This record gives sequence, structure tokens and C-alpha cells, in this order.
Amino acid sequence: MTFDNDIAITPELVADHGLTPEEYDKIVSLLGGRNAPTYTELGIFSAMWNEHCSYKSSKKWLKTLPTTGPRVIQGPGENAGVVDIGDGQAVVFKMESHNHPSYIEPYQGAATGVGGILRDVFTMGARPVAAMNALRFGAPEHEKTRHLVAGVVAGVGGYGNSFGVPTVGGEVEFDERYNGNILVNAFAAGLADTDKIFYSKAKGVGLPVVYLGAKTGRDGVGGATMASAEFGDDIEEKRPTVQVGDPFTEKRLLEACLELMATGAVIAIQDMGAAGLTCSAVEMGAKGDLGIELDLDKVPVREEHMTPYEMMLSESQERMLMVLHPDKEAAARAVFEKWELDFATVGKTTDDLRFRVLWQGKEVANLPIKELGDEAPEYDRPWVEPAKPAPVTEVPRMDVSDALLRLIGGHQASSRRWVYEQYDTLIQGNSLQRPGGDAGVIRVEGHPTKALAFSSDVNPRYCEADPYEGGKQAVVECWRNLTATGAEPLAATDNLNFGNPERPEIMGQLVKAIEGIGEACKALDFPIVSGNVSLYNETNGRGILPTPTIGGVGLLPDWNRMARVGFAAENQVILLVGAPAERGTHMGQSIYLRDLFGRRDGAPPPVDLAHERRTGDWVRKLIRSGVATAVHDLSDGGLAVGLAEMAIASGVGAQVVDLTEVDPVVQYFAEDQGRYLVTVALDPQGEEILALWDEAKALGIHAPWIGTTGGSDLVLGAARPLPVRELRAAHESWFPNYMDGKAA
Repeated sequence: MTFDNDIAITPELVADHGLTPEEYDKIVSLLGGRNAPTYTELGIFSAMWNEHCSYKSSKKWLKTLPTTGPRVIQGPGENAGVVDIGDGQAVVFKMESHNHPSYIEPYQGAATGVGGILRDVFTMGARPVAAMNALRFGAPEHEKTRHLVAGVVAGVGGYGNSFGVPTVGGEVEFDERYNGNILVNAFAAGLADTDKIFYSKAKGVGLPVVYLGAKTGRDGVGGATMASAEFGDDIEEKRPTVQVGDPFTEKRLLEACLELMATGAVIAIQDMGAAGLTCSAVEMGAKGDLGIELDLDKVPVREEHMTPYEMMLSESQERMLMVLHPDKEAAARAVFEKWELDFATVGKTTDDLRFRVLWQGKEVANLPIKELGDEAPEYDRPWVEPAKPAPVTEVPRMDVSDALLRLIGGHQASSRRWVYEQYDTLIQGNSLQRPGGDAGVIRVEGHPTKALAFSSDVNPRYCEADPYEGGKQAVVECWRNLTATGAEPLAATDNLNFGNPERPEIMGQLVKAIEGIGEACKALDFPIVSGNVSLYNETNGRGILPTPTIGGVGLLPDWNRMARVGFAAENQVILLVGAPAERGTHMGQSIYLRDLFGRRDGAPPPVDLAHERRTGDWVRKLIRSGVATAVHDLSDGGLAVGLAEMAIASGVGAQVVDLTEVDPVVQYFAEDQGRYLVTVALDPQGEEILALWDEAKALGIHAPWIGTTGGSDLVLGAARPLPVRELRAAHESWFPNYMDGKAA
């Protein structure tokens, strides 16, 4: 076939590849005397230097995050983070975005997002044991929202269910600011032996570089570059840049890789994710201070007449690149042939720090590998300090019971059962808590009592009002959700979703959110060990809400001492642990104001990190000692929504007292941070609970009695009693009604 690798590189062609004139000038300076790159080389640079792969706008700030700790085996920089959980085992986990592809083609975009994050985990030598997803869609009434929800949920379930990993938790939210840019953040975790972790750093000269898995096609060509740009009116034309996934091939790839790893044949391994063959080869070589030579004539392809440009930029799924011990190459081939997967030696490591690509006997690319990989551009973009919002001055009144019914029967606080029942939450047989509670929990297979907890959290409206406080709150809410099960929070992964970083106000959001995240992680000993940055989430200049999603992992030494959300029994004392003495003060950015009155004003609730640490550690002690019988952290909707969720989960009602000195609306719907609802099976007048209060007081923690469980109604002070069955009907009906076209 005819392929012109030496076409003229025009300014328009450079711009089409997402490169600035200054970046192109730097490329030319790296070519060693040549006046212009080849067409294939331009594509390679566009893949490696785009925002999605190089983090060129965020690297400066990401370096400020805490990434180490006594349990951290591997922090950011590898396919996934690795954390020690004792007994010679480690949990391997990461979260990544697949936002742009999922808006263009929701089923395949979401499915391949799941597939990609699973590969990141088993590339490290871990068997995936849990998945989560954090999904954000536009306003329910927007013309595309229902279609996007249906496609994304089907894609997540279609891939994860077929692959065989339980989906244990996540988030689904709606806001008009995601009308033109939905978010699909996928999380996966796996288990591995601490002495059998595999890395991507190539070692040794003249060793075989082996291509494994599925064949290469034209799907996903330019996907990473597309993900590093704003959307415009030409969005439908980008559909060919979305990859196509095959979970059954990926399952075979998992088994083949783990079998091969057990043979000792693998020196280095890298998933072919964003930028495909280009990124995987360059990263392996650059990390190992080695060059890589590839021969594209040996790459398995599923389409005819593929050009080197297409082959280097294809993001076809279910593919891996490895450096193998040459004496074990034949045995490795036998493993992959047994699993009916492609195995091809496509190159070798070299000692010249060059990235060479051959096609039909010709050299179509010859570039310095370090400058392509770990020395990509790094920008200190201009940013402005976000303005502090004015406080809320007037809170509109509404009947407490009516307000609660509307909130839990609305798009923000209603049950997500319609979503998670499309996922297999029980496969592998280790799930201890299904989605719908504070965190998903699974047994650690092979250990009699050990379990892992997982949660994903962020409040985007808080982050827009005050990115610094919102960044802190995303971390502490994740930390609280893990704590509420009794788990010790170990470490976190982040997925930082923002608009165009070239706008100083957006860059200011990113900077301050990272600052808040970093401060919270340090205060809570909750290091960030992996993650992803997704920028340019804008359409025609309108950006998303800043959404720095935090995914966390916690460890339970004994799952027999694990807390759940639902009330455990009748006639138990309800404590509001961690509340200020007046039990709720902060209405700014509350869903009460937003969803019932259309107001988005005020500052988000402030986060006191020392208080969070003290309170959470004490709550965890109550759970592990068996004193706490049910636990739920308070977030959106405050005390009223938290109590309703505990009643709905159990079918048991409760009676809660009004405070005469506090406005009931503020008491029940304020969203003050650092609070937990805890039930205890103690006499409210007895010595045991008095000792409990003395202990809390000594720690500086307020833990007042606010009510008692029992009956079939939830009674919030003087408000109209709400039958639990009525609450449940409202809570469960919105999502299925919406998807059936009966609600907006």
C-alpha cells in the first residue's frame, strides 16, 4: 500500500495533533539536525505529549501530594498503587477516567474504561477482586441524559460482569454542568503477594519485546489526544476515536498473564492503554534508561493496510507489552497460545536511548526516548485564587417531613438500586456489603477474618464554591465512609476531573483542590498512591463542576466486627457523634437549598482535620469493640437524610428529639462535616453510656443522645411522622421512574 511518511508538516497539521507552535519547535530541536518530524513521529509526539498522557499542566502540583507511608509498597508512577495489608499480601488499586469516550459512545466508552482499569491492576501481578465507578451525568431533564445513563450503566455492567469482578460501590450524580461532558471514573483493586509485584521498568539490553493479547485495529486511533481537548460542535465526528472492548478476551488475557508471571519469564510489563503501543513501549524503555526498537511488520493486526501511524496510535483493547527473559520466550509463547491469544516478538531493548520504529523494512520513526517519556513538557500555568463565597444569610422554611420526602425521592438522594442491580455485586463469593451503604466490603480470600473496604467520594458543588475546602472534604468523606464500616483507611487514589487548565480560573480550582487534598491526606495518614488527571472537560467553553474524585481502601482485621448502615434492632440509643453542641449549623451549598429552592449560594461546610481524625478514630474503636451496632456518616442532606437511610436499610423506625434553641430545618438538613450516626444497645441512663460520654468528652468529641430506634415510623421531633414504607417507596421510585420516562 502507499503511505507517505514524509508529508509536509503544516501549522494546521500540528494544531490538529493538539500541539502548540512552541511544542512543535521543541520537537524539531530534538530531531538532531532534521528540519521536521515524519508524520508517524508527529503522531507519536502528539500521543506522548498530550495532557492525558504527560500531565503537563498538573505535574507541578501533583508532586506536592503525600505518596508514601509505612504500608506503601508502590506509589504513583506505575500502572497502579500497591499497599501492604499484612500476611505477605498487598492490595493493588487505581482509578482512571474515560470521560470523553463515554460521552461520544456511552456503552463502549464505559466498557473500555472498566477494561482499562482492570488491566492496570493485573499488569502489576494482582488478581482483580473489586471494582467501583463514579458517574456524573447532566440534568435529568436534558435530552441526552437518559440515553447516556442507560448506555454507561450497561457498558460498566456488560464488561465487569462478563470479566467476573464484583462491583462493590460507587457514585451516580446529576447536574446540568455535566450536560456536555459526563464523567465516567473507573476504579479497580486486586490482591497480590508482596514478593510477586510486577513493574514496567525495562531491564537488560537485547531482550525481546513481546506483544500479547488481542490484535490491533483502527479503533481508538488518537483517543488520548481527543481526551486532551475540549469538545465542540464536531463531537459526533470523534466517534471513531472510541475503543471497542471484549471482556472475554480480557479474562483470558488475565489468566494468561498471571500464569506467565508465575514462570519467572517476565522482566517488565506494561498495559497498552492510552496511546497504545507508543506509550507502553516508550514508558518501559524510558523508565529503564534503555532504547526500544519495534518492527511493526510483526504486530498482529485485524485490519488490512494499516499504516505505521495508525498502528502506533491505535488504542485497541486487551493488549499488553512485555520484556521477557529470552530463554523463556518459547515457554511464554506456549502459555498464550493455550489461551488462544496473540503472542508476537515485535522488538528488542537497546542501549542507545532511541525509540526506533520499523515498517516494511524502513525506519519511520527515530526519536530520543527519554524526551518522549519522562521528560515531556511541564507547565506552570497561570492561575487565580478562587473567590470566597458570601455566607448564607437567610434559610427558607419548609415542613421538615415534606422536605425529607422530596429530597430522598429526588435525583440527588434517591436510591441507586436501579444502577447497581445491573452489576454483579456478588461474583467471586467474597462480598460482605453490597452497594448502597457507606462502603463496599469484601473478604480477603484465604484469610479467616480479614476484609477490605472501598469507597469513592467527592462533592463537586463544594469544590466549585471553595476548591480548597472541597478538596479536603472529598478526602475526609471517603475516609469517613471507610471508617463507618470499622475499616482502617490505608491509602487513596484520585481522579482529578476539571475544565480547561489554560483558563486561569480553572487552573486555580485545580491548584487549590490539590492543596486541600494534600493537607487532608497528610493529616489523616491517607497517602495518594495512584491516580489520573482528566482536564479539558468542557464543551463550547462551558466547563464541568470541578470534580476531584477520591477512591479509598481500608482494612478490617475482623469482618465479624463490621458496622452496617441499617438500624440493628429496636430500642437502641442513637448518638450523633462529632456534632457541634448545637448539632448542625451549616446550610451553605446544601442540597436542601439547591434541590428544594434552586439556590447554590454560600460557602461549603468547613473541614476540621484534627476533629475528623479524633472522631473517626473513636468511632472505629466503638465498632471494633462491639459497642456500636450500626454506623452511618452524614453528608448530603444532613441528619434527616442520614436517619432516613438507616431506617430504610433496616425497616426499623426511630424517634428523634427537636431542640428548642435550633431551627428544625437547620437541625435536620445542615451538612456540617465530621459527623456520624451511631447506635448502641445501652441504657440511656446507665453507667455504661455515662462512661462512654466521659470518654468522648475527654477526647473533645460531642456525642449526644438524639433519639431511639423502634416502631414503623421515622419521627423527627414535632414534624409529621413518616412511615418507613413511605420513605422507602419515595427513595426507591425515582430512578426506575426516570429511566422509564415517568420522571424528569
